[in-house]
Amino acid sequence: MHRHFGFHKDHHHRFGRHGFGGHHPHLRGGRGRMGRFFDHGDLKLVILRLIADEPRHGYELIKQIEEQAGGAYSPSPGVVYPTLTWLEEMSFVSAADAAGGRKLYTVTAEGEAHLRANEPQTAGIFQRMAEAAAASAAFSPQILRARENLRTALKLKLTGGALSKEQIATICDALDAAAAAVERA
Repeated sequence: MHRHFGFHKDHHHRFGRHGFGGHHPHLRGGRGRMGRFFDHGDLKLVILRLIADEPRHGYELIKQIEEQAGGAYSPSPGVVYPTLTWLEEMSFVSAADAAGGRKLYTVTAEGEAHLRANEPQTAGIFQRMAEAAAASAAFSPQILRARENLRTALKLKLTGGALSKEQIATICDALDAAAAAVERA
């Protein structure tokens, strides 16, 4: 089944005029014109997987999901905490009171068995989150600005008259160095 993140095909509609990292309504809140960031039940598996990796508090889960998705999605407490309650009621996680009145969630044997039974789906969800994170970085306002600066500088130089062999060599060296630096980043 094809899953999507609420994006159109062209990047103007995908990322909006505010860029991927801004507070665009159909990215940050999880819902939009094209649907939810996660399909039904996906968030339960994501939260369960993160708790299985390491016991966590609800706030830590919100931050971890946001980080894994590269800022393309940030679940609200109004979504995360009811999901934690459901996982606890299903005996997939257990909760213990921790410092500051917070609950620390730990995976149970039943939760680990549920993850094993849903491993392909869970892996697919995390892959989609990684793709969203990559897209978020690729269309960050800073990268778009820097790319436009380079495009403008090249255009001005190439349309300003004939270039000498030395100028061509200098430009090629600069572009090759920039490409190498991006590859190493």
